[in-house]
Amino acid sequence: MKDERIEQAVQRIESALGRIAQVAESYRAPPPSVSGLVVKHEALRETVASSLKDLDDLIERLAK
Repeated sequence: MKDERIEQAVQRIESALGRIAQVAESYRAPPPSVSGLVVKHEALRETVASSLKDLDDLIERLAK
């Protein structure tokens, strides 16, 4: 009896894994939204601008 229940549970798990694999194979991520890309772009621009300013400050201090 106990072995039967374990076997049934394993079969259900295997079946679920098969369904998960099918969905994972057919899943296509939606293209990123333009507004999301704009926000990321602006954040990167700010980061780069800040890094360049830090480098300029460092170069200026080293030049003195």
